[in-house]
Amino acid sequence: MKKAGFYIIKDKFFEDMPDPYLKGNKAGNRPHYYCFEDTSTGIYWMIPLSSRIDKYKRIMEKKEKAGKPCDILHIVKLDDSRESAFLIQDMFPITEEYIDREYTITGNHLMLTSEHTAKEIEQKARKVVGMLKRGIKFTPTQPDVMSILENLGKVR
Repeated sequence: MKKAGFYIIKDKFFEDMPDPYLKGNKAGNRPHYYCFEDTSTGIYWMIPLSSRIDKYKRIMEKKEKAGKPCDILHIVKLDDSRESAFLIQDMFPITEEYIDREYTITGNHLMLTSEHTAKEIEQKARKVVGMLKRGIKFTPTQPDVMSILENLGKVR
């Protein structure tokens, strides 16, 4: 797996981890961003993407107006020249056997090519993972990453 690459996740993952709040596959069309690997466990952290930019811009604006940092979302224009929202609050752990394939556009693996943006997203994501591991909830509809981590331990 290439860091900063986008991937399609196998349906089996969503069957094995029946969390109602995981952002599903959308028939193999939802790309997930590979953010970083926890090398001590072999767990990869994936961030689902959304094309509902207006919805997430409103959430970000509301947080910023309240003077709060918005580490749970990141909106960026990708190399396919469309804006995408990185749903950091909905990120989840996964192991490599659940990765189906690279997400491609006209046969090319979509990658996040801006190192600066990749670093920004990774910083936010590491902060959010730390908070998730402490049981902090950002939204009522976020996946239960601790039980997914536990289940991944049982799967291995």
